[in-house]
Amino acid sequence: MALPAGLTRVPVQGGELAVEVFAGTTEPVLAIHGISSHRRLWNWLRAEMPELTVVAPDLRGRADSIGVAGPSSVPQHADDMVEVLDALGLERVHVIGMSMGGFVGVELATRHPERVKSLVLVDGGFPMVKPAGVTPDDVDTLFADRVARLGRTFTAEEFAAQFAQTAPMLDASDPLLQDYLALDLAADGTVRLSGEALKTDFVSVFFADSPWQSLTLPVRFSYAEYATGEGTPPAYPAENVADYATVCTTVRFVPGVDHAGSIMTKAGAAVVADLITEAIG
Repeated sequence: MALPAGLTRVPVQGGELAVEVFAGTTEPVLAIHGISSHRRLWNWLRAEMPELTVVAPDLRGRADSIGVAGPSSVPQHADDMVEVLDALGLERVHVIGMSMGGFVGVELATRHPERVKSLVLVDGGFPMVKPAGVTPDDVDTLFADRVARLGRTFTAEEFAAQFAQTAPMLDASDPLLQDYLALDLAADGTVRLSGEALKTDFVSVFFADSPWQSLTLPVRFSYAEYATGEGTPPAYPAENVADYATVCTTVRFVPGVDHAGSIMTKAGAAVVADLITEAIG
């Protein structure tokens, strides 16, 4: 079905989600961003595949959905995505999820298989390697760069410099990145990210049981060479990927990029575009 382009609000438990439709010529694809991200994460994919129709929500506690109240978790995000599909009149869609968005996609596909045609998972969705000794109380340590943004005010230049700690391999002069970063900041220069949502979603991603082995629909998976910066151990080492490949239709390794670069670079987005093209035919 054809969807009108633009930003809309979808009622969910605790408020209204901001959802933007980027209209193209393909069937709509639901695109779910990561734990500290928002809907402009898909800038690079849209540049690579402008014909793609993208339904891109800001998850609760992020960007234009910062005001949505109540607990946040992977299952809650999956419930929110059902509300998005219902509000837009979408019975069943292909779903793409990056990082935590992949976990939400897996949850959606296993709890509501009738709503999902296939999954494209971008450096996420399957259980990630946790640093040794990490506990549910370690969000401030594991996400220190993101926690450090909260409660401060930034100019655009200051925020770009701080963001480089999270994604050191990205090109700071990339206009797609500059557009992405602009959505993070409120008018007063504060970052539109809920610390409570970050904490509870961290626990949900890293410490809840994953239903990935119950997946029965087509799954396509891309994974990055590094975690955060060149030489860092990846979220998905080869031996783990071999296990996850048992439920996948296609698996693609993206060399020379880290977690952020798996979608926020031309190289990463090109691989994702290939997987989506394969999925939608």
